[in-house]
Amino acid sequence: MNQHLVRLSTRSMSRADWLAQRRKSIGGSDAAGIVGLSQYATPYTVWADKTGRFADQEDNEAMRQGRDLEEYVAERWMEATGKTVRRSNAILYNSLYPFAHADIDRTVVGENAGLECKTTSTLNLRQFKGIEFPEKYYAQCVHYLAVTGATRWYLAVLVYGRGFFTFTLERDQTEIDALMAAEQDFWKLVEQGSPPALDGLEPTGNALQRIYPISRGGDIHLFGREQLLSRYFELQSQKKEILESIGAIENTIKADMGEAERGDCGIYSVSWKSQTRQIFQPQEFARAHPEIDLAPFYKQITARPFKVKVSEVEKNLKNAG
Repeated sequence: MNQHLVRLSTRSMSRADWLAQRRKSIGGSDAAGIVGLSQYATPYTVWADKTGRFADQEDNEAMRQGRDLEEYVAERWMEATGKTVRRSNAILYNSLYPFAHADIDRTVVGENAGLECKTTSTLNLRQFKGIEFPEKYYAQCVHYLAVTGATRWYLAVLVYGRGFFTFTLERDQTEIDALMAAEQDFWKLVEQGSPPALDGLEPTGNALQRIYPISRGGDIHLFGREQLLSRYFELQSQKKEILESIGAIENTIKADMGEAERGDCGIYSVSWKSQTRQIFQPQEFARAHPEIDLAPFYKQITARPFKVKVSEVEKNLKNAG
């Protein structure tokens, strides 16, 4: 698409080699995590992946369906727009952004543009109705505009059984410059092996559990972390007070509602509806059927609970002061 592009063919590349090649630079699917626009990735999880702290992700059903339905989504988009697309079959690099690559779904024939094909569940339907461009895919498409030099990027989203949506993103150099600057700064951390600032988001916590799944014994002195741990206790105290305040509000409204299932108040609506579910009780089952060995049906799970305690001596000194 421009003179700065270099193509690396993926036609004869194995999946293992493809994954290894993608790890050497930032791809479109990494962009949202780097700039905080993903619910599944954070700067730390992307950094951990790029620095080889994660094993290759095992294929799952969602990934398989996404690949299998990509051609169908492309065909639906061509049907809806009258345009023609073709596969790229290459990882694209741009000399202007040596830290980045683009592994795009399709190029648009006769137009300096590309197409990203997505499939998602019905739970995400509201994210695509009546909006200009889905936030969750925005950074990825800006990334592709940057690397390829295209003037626009199209997006086609199939929401299983509920709808088919198309979007268009025009090239905005200001947005491209901002994203590429963020990616360049991030890649320096990868090259230096220095992790980005840790956040409190679930993917980051899951990543740390994945990297350090088992404790190996021993003690460590946490130099310089006293102020941080003090702040931790302050926030825990505030959390307790906040949860109690939330609970008091809930109980007040519940008392107002009594046996009613729904309540309205200005712009707010409240639901307090009875729900019934069945819960299996293994201990009762074992007592009723002692002849059945349930051991094979129990799964051993290893966890590392995080706990912080204050020295009783220090606590007494603080209370005395």
